[in-house]
Amino acid sequence: MSVQNKSRNRYRGARDNRDVRENAPEKRRNEGNSLDKLIGADKTQKKFSPLSVLGAPVQRRQRGEQPKRNRQNRQERDNSANNANFVPANRTKNQRRDQKPREQRRTPVKIIPLGGLNEIGKNFTVIECCNDMFIIDCGLAFPDSEMLGVDIVIPDFTYVEQNRDKLRGIVLTHGHEDHIGALPYFLRKINVPVYGTRLTLGLVEGKLKEHGLLNSARLMPTEPRKTIRFGCMAVEFIRVNHSIPDAVGMAIHTPAGVLIHTGDFKVDYTPIEGSVIDLARFAELGSRGVLALMSDSTNSERPGYTMSERKVGESFEKLFTKAEGRRVIIATFASNIHRVQQIVNIAARTGRKVAVSGRSMVNVIGKGIELGYLKIPDGLLIDIEMLSRYPADKVCIVTTGSQGEAMSALTRMARGEHRNVTITPNDFIIISANPIPGNEKFVTKVVNDLLRQGADVVYESMYEVHVSGHACQEEQKLILSLTKPKFFIPVHGEYKHLMKHKATAMSVGIPEENIMIASVGSVIETDGVDMRITGTAPAGNVLVDGLGVGDVGAIVLRDRKHLAEDGLIICFATVDRMTGEILAGPDLVSRGFVYVRESEELMEDSKKLLTQTLQNCLDRDMHEWNAIKTKMKDVLSDYIYQKTKRNPMILPIMMEIND
Repeated sequence: MSVQNKSRNRYRGARDNRDVRENAPEKRRNEGNSLDKLIGADKTQKKFSPLSVLGAPVQRRQRGEQPKRNRQNRQERDNSANNANFVPANRTKNQRRDQKPREQRRTPVKIIPLGGLNEIGKNFTVIECCNDMFIIDCGLAFPDSEMLGVDIVIPDFTYVEQNRDKLRGIVLTHGHEDHIGALPYFLRKINVPVYGTRLTLGLVEGKLKEHGLLNSARLMPTEPRKTIRFGCMAVEFIRVNHSIPDAVGMAIHTPAGVLIHTGDFKVDYTPIEGSVIDLARFAELGSRGVLALMSDSTNSERPGYTMSERKVGESFEKLFTKAEGRRVIIATFASNIHRVQQIVNIAARTGRKVAVSGRSMVNVIGKGIELGYLKIPDGLLIDIEMLSRYPADKVCIVTTGSQGEAMSALTRMARGEHRNVTITPNDFIIISANPIPGNEKFVTKVVNDLLRQGADVVYESMYEVHVSGHACQEEQKLILSLTKPKFFIPVHGEYKHLMKHKATAMSVGIPEENIMIASVGSVIETDGVDMRITGTAPAGNVLVDGLGVGDVGAIVLRDRKHLAEDGLIICFATVDRMTGEILAGPDLVSRGFVYVRESEELMEDSKKLLTQTLQNCLDRDMHEWNAIKTKMKDVLSDYIYQKTKRNPMILPIMMEIND
């Protein structure tokens, strides 16, 4: 065969192959139509395709359209067998966006608040995952008016003690008493590492030293942007602003997702210490996905923003000018180092020495100077014992007692009981604090006592001498908007504060069903998909009275209240064991009930009634002394109430003598 014929045959073969390829789609289409006719299929129905099982519509090619035979389509078909959330590429953009991928459940994490919810103080939260657990804060609360004789209130540690093998450590948000005050009582039971910033641990050191626990404690300093690992979880510290330096929030990285705990915070763009809240880190975490946010609810009822601490300094400047020629006394929280620094700065500019009164104020200022958080010029600080050596108009006294505490320095000044300070009409007194709910009447009494001695008194409702350390509504919205949490748990506040914070969260788009209003002891569990309360843990108040921890319960408090309200009557009687003869009494001793000299008739009639009752019992041959004492108590109680409408506590005491 010639070369020319061979070339012509090769050209004809290539053309035939090309015709086969071009006509193949039409051939397959015709075969498909024949199959439809064979099974009687309705042409309006979609053809079966493996993708149709996943809900993807089968789209027919138009006549003459070339098939798409690319690797991407083949890869998508392969992936569809193993990926339930697979969305085919031939869906429209809106279809791909509208279909939500199925969420994957992860290892669950538990959040167990054992304090700090539906109350102010006693902050104590357990975070637990698998076999690991740690605690956020370990604070105390102050007793209410019903807890007579109680010094402080601490959380119930029972749940942690039951799971102590899981406990990896305690992390602290800041150094206020409602966040660190219960540490000595906890570490006496379970000694674990305690993590916190430098100032926070400095204040903890002082508390542990008082309780003789400092040498055995394991205090681990950390700082913002540092991370501590606790088994399967890690805690990242985030700088926040508060009324005390070195306050932090936390990002808790867990297998279920990221949890954020703000701690106590506010947004102060001009803080005294120069370090602003790390909003950038909150936003970065929010962009990556936050499972749950736990946020400070204290000021959730207040609209707007919390004022900067510098506003107080501006007010102090004006008041120091107004007080020229007079002695200045300022009462504030001992832990408010920012405020003390501003007082020191103004005193230095106005030529005044600074004296400090109150044990907690002395301790905190000393620790602040030691760690470099307070900067005081040499020679400015003087001992309170040396106060009389300086002219009154050249002195500023910084003291405790802004809450009207019974034994605080300012209260003792107001009562005329302070060893070094006597209030005179030449004194200008500033109470730089807002009364904690429940303390209003104590503060009012102190103010009245100071005014009676001729001093001028300025307080928060008269002048801007105090700003809060907690975020108001707009700052709460900012944190919610930056972190964009899936779930939200309001913390740190009474029930009304939590509910108001819930409303704020809903206003920025958090669904109501994703907001958890919990109680102390609630076991909140989340697996990354759902959040729910799955049970309760032992929780409540443990009362500390002197050296006794937990030995004062509801019955003891009830008896104390009974004694405080109605007093006590003790009945004594002596009886011959063999004959049943009354040898002495009954005699009555009264305390806190009536003034005996003015109620002799009542007491004599009561004795006669008891004598008759006791004799009747003995005449009936009753020798069960408990039954006799109960009878005496009931008879006397009824008689006393009939005559006085009071219910004093009655204690019968029977003494037997063998003749």
